Amino acid sequence: MKFDTTKEILIKGIQEVQNAINPKTTLPILSNILIETGKETVSLTATDLDIGIVSTITVKTGSEGVITVPAKKFFDIIKELPDGEVAISVKKNNLVYIESIGCVFKIMGLPKDEFPQLPDFKDKDSISMQRARLKKMLSMTSFAISRDETRYVLNGVLFVIKPTYIRIVATDGRRLAMVEEKNQSPKTHEKKVIIPAKTITELVKLLGDEGEVRICFGNNQVLFDMGSTKVVSRLIEGEFPNYEQVIPKETKEKVLITRAKFLSATKRAALFTNPDSLAVKVELAKDKMVLSKNAPYIGEAREEIGVDYKGKDLAIGFNPDYLIDALKNINDEMVPFEVADAEKPGVIRIGSEYVYVVLPMQI
Repeated sequence: MKFDTTKEILIKGIQEVQNAINPKTTLPILSNILIETGKETVSLTATDLDIGIVSTITVKTGSEGVITVPAKKFFDIIKELPDGEVAISVKKNNLVYIESIGCVFKIMGLPKDEFPQLPDFKDKDSISMQRARLKKMLSMTSFAISRDETRYVLNGVLFVIKPTYIRIVATDGRRLAMVEEKNQSPKTHEKKVIIPAKTITELVKLLGDEGEVRICFGNNQVLFDMGSTKVVSRLIEGEFPNYEQVIPKETKEKVLITRAKFLSATKRAALFTNPDSLAVKVELAKDKMVLSKNAPYIGEAREEIGVDYKGKDLAIGFNPDYLIDALKNINDEMVPFEVADAEKPGVIRIGSEYVYVVLPMQI
């Protein structure tokens, strides 16, 4: 096996796949990257058995072949090489040569025999959508994924595929984010699957803003095909909670507020929170919102914002991080915020596309 490429191209390929590797793995082969050379391309593959990432780069091929190399050591070497051409070749006994301007490295590889083979999604159900839109949908929901491993079905996002729309939902039991995109897909392709948090994190990094992504569904796995980059993931098995029943009906009285002002004021009030006292107080009166936080022995923050509001006076507490997470991922200049009373959740509802529900806290 032999191929020539550049440091820049090789670094990009390694960076795309290496996050699939679990540094705590007990199987040595899973610490390796699989390198497969074709006629004009090289595929780099890494997996931890739950997620697999494949990056295909364009190279000048001398001879076809396959080898696995230790991911961390391989990346460390390539990163420190001088800029320019890099030649990779495999000699006897799986010895891998890495050659660049004036330097040669040799590392021991392993044959591919024990490296897990990623599933084939040929002839599987699939849908396509714009990468930028999927990336935005994931950004608007994935922050609400639960980190509590005992509630494993909440450790990912729910994809609901229907003939006329795609819906993505995430919740940790204290807040819920749901986004929906109109999308025409074959009627036979109705799906409901839970995709793990790690996969979502890698997708947000890899999707980019140009082109399409094809999503293919297997029995207990899913493929996100972006052309030169592919992500394969196991699905979380189990029944996602009935999220629709916890979304309140739309209220007549809403707070219409400038998103940037709401976000910055919430960040400032959050400066006085601590693990024992998380709630920020939100007070509403006619055309006025006051955000405040009183921290004994530390200090107090209070800020008034002009809003469009004609409802009753009320005071309600929220975890400011939960508000910040949603507000920084919304693009709209003006945000409608629904608050019925101090015991009911706050809701950000943008048309029929996005709903964010956050439970109140005692103040």
